[in-house]
Amino acid sequence: MKRLVRAAFLLVALGFGAWVVARQWEEILAGFARLSWQALALSLVAVVAALCGGMMTWRALLADLGSPLPFRPAAKVFFVGQLGKYIPGSIWPMLAQMEMGRELGVPRSRSAAAFFLTMPVQLGSGLVISGVTLPAALPGAAAPYAWAFLLIPVLAVVFEPRVINAVLGFGLRKLKREPLERPLSRRGMLTALGWAMLGWTAYGLHLAAVVHDFGPSGVSVAVFSIGAFALSWCLGIMTFVVPAGAGVREVAMVAVLAPVLNQGSAIAVALCSRIVIIAGDLVCAGAAGLSARRAADPRRDPDPGKAV
Repeated sequence: MKRLVRAAFLLVALGFGAWVVARQWEEILAGFARLSWQALALSLVAVVAALCGGMMTWRALLADLGSPLPFRPAAKVFFVGQLGKYIPGSIWPMLAQMEMGRELGVPRSRSAAAFFLTMPVQLGSGLVISGVTLPAALPGAAAPYAWAFLLIPVLAVVFEPRVINAVLGFGLRKLKREPLERPLSRRGMLTALGWAMLGWTAYGLHLAAVVHDFGPSGVSVAVFSIGAFALSWCLGIMTFVVPAGAGVREVAMVAVLAPVLNQGSAIAVALCSRIVIIAGDLVCAGAAGLSARRAADPRRDPDPGKAV
């Protein structure tokens, strides 16, 4: 039954991912026609690195809460679970991670806590890095979005372990769940923030590789791309009802890229970025699943009779 449910989840998630691509196929083809294979390859490599940064952010939080997972099983739980973001609604990745994590001995409440903590960590780090890189690369570029940066002080308070532990405890009591056995520490939060920052940097390099084929290039454009991607993602994540922020992030990215690209080019860049990220999600989920299966295959265990 579990295998059937998991297979159904994957089919539905992949179906919605394919629907996102098919709906924008003509625009995607037009945009990709302007891209070189070198830019696409660099962009995909950077996306995979960025997704790994997101996985390590979640893994650091889960370990700090008391459930350290080896890299391969953690990657499988995170990346396969993340395919649920293409299904309408925001709960599917969490439910998938909770069920797969339970098979590895991770309590459901701990998986849920790590999932919910990952979002504000990525949101706060994204706003910080965009608030620094956008004006550094192009003064005044962040001014139209100053209202979004008002969340930074609020999130800074939330990141204080005493505050977030109290919030988690309150939520678990309301849900009539057992309290967390191990509270979140300041070191764990800083580790998660560090991985999130590295993830944003990789996402920015992914965007810069795409932007390069549309004209602008150089260090300043790469720095600008880091802030542009992070800010557009932060604006997109605020729309929880849209699968993976579909549409919202692209609109925000077109607006943020306006100082360096005309509207047509910005739309093409945003659509190309979206399809490369979908490809990255599928690559990471497939690679993590295969790697974890090979590691768990008893036929690959060394002969216990051999000397080590």
